[in-house]
Amino acid sequence: MKVYVSVDMEGVTGLTDPEEMHAGGRGYERGCELMTGDANAVIQGAFDAGAEAVRVNDAHGSVKNLRIDLLDERATLIRGPGKPLRMGQGLDRSYRAACFAGYHARAGVQHGVLNHTWMGKEIQNVYLNGEVCGETRLVASFAGSLGVPVALVTGDEAVCEEARELLGDVETVAVKKGVDRFSAELLPPAVAQARIREAAARALNRVADFRPCAPEPPFTLGVEWNSTAIAAGCALIPGVRSAGPRHTEFVTDDFAQIMALMGIFSMVGGQIACGSGVYG
Repeated sequence: MKVYVSVDMEGVTGLTDPEEMHAGGRGYERGCELMTGDANAVIQGAFDAGAEAVRVNDAHGSVKNLRIDLLDERATLIRGPGKPLRMGQGLDRSYRAACFAGYHARAGVQHGVLNHTWMGKEIQNVYLNGEVCGETRLVASFAGSLGVPVALVTGDEAVCEEARELLGDVETVAVKKGVDRFSAELLPPAVAQARIREAAARALNRVADFRPCAPEPPFTLGVEWNSTAIAAGCALIPGVRSAGPRHTEFVTDDFAQIMALMGIFSMVGGQIACGSGVYG
C-alpha cells in the first residue's frame, strides 16, 4: 500500500499567528518543527497500518517548510518551488489513499483558524462547478480524478467539519478549536500527534471504506478576487475568461489543469497585489 501525504501549515498543531507561516517571522522555525511533527505522526500511523511507501508533499507557501532532517526516515519528501501541481504534486493513480495534514478551513468560515483559500488576502472565494470550494475540496477532487480517496484530514475543528461534509465518514483529527481567525484553544503537541498517529492507522486499516471525491467533468473553476486589477490580469491567461469585474472562470476536463492554474494565479495575483501598495 502506497500512501500520499499533503501537508499544509495553517492547520498544524500549536500554530495561530500569521508570522509563524513565513520564513523570517516570529516563531516560524518552531512552526516548521511542529509541522514536521504532524507529518511524522501521519507517516508513523501509515506504517503502523502496513504501508509499504509514503510520499510527503510540502504544500505550504514557499513549499520549503518541512524539516527533512527531522522527517521519519521511511518516507520521502517533495520540497521546493516550481511544482506544477502544487498541493497535489507527486500524487498519481498508484496510491491507495491520500492524507491531508495541517489543513485549514476555506475563506470566510467563522472560527476557522487562519482561514483562507489558496491565497491569504487576494481571493475572496473559489467555486468548483458553482459550489464554494476550499483547499480540501480542491485537492480531494484532484485525488478523486485519479481514483485516489482521501482517508484522513487533520487541522482545526472547522476544516474537520468541512472535510466530513465533503467526504463523509473520513477520519479527522482536530488539533485546535478556533476562537477567531488568529486565536484558538490548542492541544499540546504530544497529545495532538498521538491522536493523528492513531487516526492515520485507523483510517488506513479501513481504507476500503473510502471512495474518491470525483465531481463530474467538465470542471468549472470560478474565482472571486478582492481586486479588479487581479481579475483583469488573470483573465489574460489563455483559457481564463472574465466573468465579472472581480471574477474569472476556467473550464476543463482535466483536473490537473486546475491545480496548475491555481499556482499561476498565485504568481500573477500575488505580483499585482504586492505592486499595488495599500490598494492591493
